[in-house]
Amino acid sequence: MNSLKTLKILNTAMEQMLVGVLITRQPDNQVVCINSELSRILGLEHPPLEDASFKELFFDVGGKFFYPNEKAIYDNMFYSHLKSETHVVAKDFEAIVQQPDGTKIHVLANSSPVLNETRQVIAMVTVLQDISAKKKEQMAHLAHEKELEENFKEQTENLETINRQLETILNASSESIWICDGQGIVLRINQATEKLLGITSEEVIGKQIDDLVNKGMMDQSVTREVLNRKCQVNIIQKTAKTNKRLLVTGTPVFDDDDAISMVITNERDMTQLNDLHEELELVRLESRQIKDELTQLNLRELKEQEIVAESKEMQHILLTCQKLANLKISNILIMGESGTGKGLLAKFIHSRKNKGPFVQINCAALPESLIEAELFGYEKGAFTGAGEKGKIGLFEMARGGTLFLDEIGEMTLPMQAKLLKCIEDKEVLHLGGLTPIKIDCTVIAATNVKLVDQIIHKKFRQDLYFRLNTFAITIPPLRDRVEDIPGLIFFFLNKYNKEYDLQQKLSPRSLSAIQAHAFPGNIRELQNMIKKAVVMGQSAIIEQFDKGKIDDSISAFPHDGALEVKSSSYIFNDKILSYEKKLLSRAVKEFKTTRAIATALHMTQSQVFRKLKKHGLSA
Repeated sequence: MNSLKTLKILNTAMEQMLVGVLITRQPDNQVVCINSELSRILGLEHPPLEDASFKELFFDVGGKFFYPNEKAIYDNMFYSHLKSETHVVAKDFEAIVQQPDGTKIHVLANSSPVLNETRQVIAMVTVLQDISAKKKEQMAHLAHEKELEENFKEQTENLETINRQLETILNASSESIWICDGQGIVLRINQATEKLLGITSEEVIGKQIDDLVNKGMMDQSVTREVLNRKCQVNIIQKTAKTNKRLLVTGTPVFDDDDAISMVITNERDMTQLNDLHEELELVRLESRQIKDELTQLNLRELKEQEIVAESKEMQHILLTCQKLANLKISNILIMGESGTGKGLLAKFIHSRKNKGPFVQINCAALPESLIEAELFGYEKGAFTGAGEKGKIGLFEMARGGTLFLDEIGEMTLPMQAKLLKCIEDKEVLHLGGLTPIKIDCTVIAATNVKLVDQIIHKKFRQDLYFRLNTFAITIPPLRDRVEDIPGLIFFFLNKYNKEYDLQQKLSPRSLSAIQAHAFPGNIRELQNMIKKAVVMGQSAIIEQFDKGKIDDSISAFPHDGALEVKSSSYIFNDKILSYEKKLLSRAVKEFKTTRAIATALHMTQSQVFRKLKKHGLSA
């Protein structure tokens, strides 16, 4: 009775406990007592049957025990463990209970044996404390710590990346940069600073900026000025080792309390800027000297070459020619209407630098076979009629000088191909020769035709055009540079007065009339007009020009009625050819040269040459 009472009291006490308690009898491991908390932990739905073993109660219905690493504790291991002869079962042993339905609970287990007088184990007391909530908090804490650790690691890596980027930016700057703290201690300098001042970062980092000034590293410190004045400061600083003058800008960085936390200093090398400024001034001075040479010192020489450049267009052209001549540029193309002075401009370019001869050829005045022999030369017996000793070509004659190819637009396509090869290879081959001969001369070409149109109509090679068009000069017609007309009038008036020993002068009315003329023949027409007026003038004052009534030279030819159409039959082409021949005959008698005839008839010189040849005439 006393034992039953004692057992009842024990059960009541166990039910009040916050931990699960299990008492098993030994050696059969039958459950003697189990409280409700342990039943909850083990997931038992019904009270244990009388004389049931713990194995039957828990393991046989699907319950399991695990170590914290989730390695299973099998029932036989558990049983043998409880019967350990050492009587040491468990103390604060952490395990995982998996209930029969699969629910897992973290527990803290303690087991102790109950001994009799002979120290034999008669019972086992096991206490399981549910630590799942605590374990959950612990796991959450560990997860939080891990998250914090990962965040810290990520932020550290980001800061390292940003620091490397800032380091790269700092050293990539071409300007010298200093970073000092609010007390003037040097924190950082970049590589440009080391190079500009001839120092190393180890010499200055951690040093007071005033100490560096006292050591003579620099003559003054902008950082000290910024700290004293609390604003951005600019100074001119001189370095000791490299002897450079620097433009230094110090900029303060303020913290939240309006105190200077850092001073950022930028240094720019004024020595290099000064050198660039001096170089620019030299270039400007050279440019002014060239202009002065053209506009003042060289005016007499220009007039001797029959060049008048009062207009801005012509002055710009002459400046361009001067530069090309100074650089000894070859393959120059001069374009412009007939009579604009392309030949004179070629001679001007030649006279600037070349010491050799000026050789000129009119490409329209010679047939293809003859022009090839003239340009490239020929060997003895190269063709019928060739000289016994052969002959050097114009390219060789122009060695060290200039070869001027006038009217290049009239050159035949086969000849253009040969000329292109000569210019590109810088060598010629005599007709009948086998050994190439190197050439060394400036090549200047001129034309009064639009080569682009010639290319479209397959009359001029595109590759030759691109070779010659690298440096192209276009002379505007006289009507587009009227500022040059007065100067040209008086130049030609003085020239022919001196040539014919006369003292002719133009009346104001004649001068105005000439200036108002359109001059389709350009300078050549003006030249011939003044020459004729000087020679044919009846008095010392030339009055024969009247505004609006200056006839073209072609109007001076009398109409002979050759084109009168009679009602009787006639052949149109024959009449045209007849009139053309009579017109050319009169022009030959009056003007003597093909160039003058071309100007008077408003034709190209090559056209005049071909038509004279067709009619059996010669000028």
